[in-house]
Amino acid sequence: MAKKTLQQLLETSDKCIVAPCVYDCASARAVEMVGFEAMMLSGGEVSIAMNGVIDYGFSNLTDVEWITSRISQTSPIPLAADIEDGFGGPLAVYRSARRMAMAGATALQLEDADDMEESTGLLPRERYLEKVRAALAALEGTNCFLIARTNADPETQMDEGCERMRLAHELGAKMTTVVKIGTLEHAQYVSARVPGWKMFPDVRNINGKPAVTVDDIYPLGFNMMTMHYTLKAAMDGMLEHGIRNFAQQGCDYTCEKVDATGIMGMSATPLFDPQSYMELEGRFSGRAKEYTIVGNQVESFPDGFVRSSIDDRL
Repeated sequence: MAKKTLQQLLETSDKCIVAPCVYDCASARAVEMVGFEAMMLSGGEVSIAMNGVIDYGFSNLTDVEWITSRISQTSPIPLAADIEDGFGGPLAVYRSARRMAMAGATALQLEDADDMEESTGLLPRERYLEKVRAALAALEGTNCFLIARTNADPETQMDEGCERMRLAHELGAKMTTVVKIGTLEHAQYVSARVPGWKMFPDVRNINGKPAVTVDDIYPLGFNMMTMHYTLKAAMDGMLEHGIRNFAQQGCDYTCEKVDATGIMGMSATPLFDPQSYMELEGRFSGRAKEYTIVGNQVESFPDGFVRSSIDDRL
């Protein structure tokens, strides 16, 4: 059975879909395992995780296309992807959108930054709309749709941002996002001025309370919400284990710690369900086979997490 696209998921859902930001196959796997139905490739976190540099315009199409293809081929849930400013003018955007759709992205977020080193500056409106037209032409006939994004400052440029998103929607962008909004009041303002599907970006807490909830924003037309946690959580865990293992000059802490999955030992391999690969191979060979790591038995996939079919991951 074909994987569900993001558009299919949104069309059949009666709630706001929460899509955590991911940056590689492991973060995508973690998002899938706990039950999230979609994910967003973060350009900034790809820059850090893949290239070791901050989000400052260093990433290119090859970087995001490569990791998109890996994630989309090994995860059953749909992936939206941030393509920054499209990596150039309208022709570059056209090429980027076509390649990203072929790589498996089911939505592309295209922003109106004038300079990727200083994303507070906006392209002139018509220059951005040229890119929108190029992306829409490239995505025609594919399973991938466009998320138009403005970096307009809600405090000083909200009306301009809303007008850009309204015009992008008129041109055919399936979804829009005013990426710097952060409150329910912002969402209400955008909702009154921008039709169609809308994405609430990078939800966070304000004074210890959620800035918005999915129940708050869904009636306003926000049927997708993104958030960041995976890279920080990964670094947090690696640093925690690293501090202890460095002090021990060994791997005792990691091997003995019972983590969120209940799996012991130093390998994350059980979380990727290796036995399901062996079961798939057995369909072809007719032989039962157990997966081991240098002869050592690997624990079973943990209970309490989503175990997707291997057919949807290869």
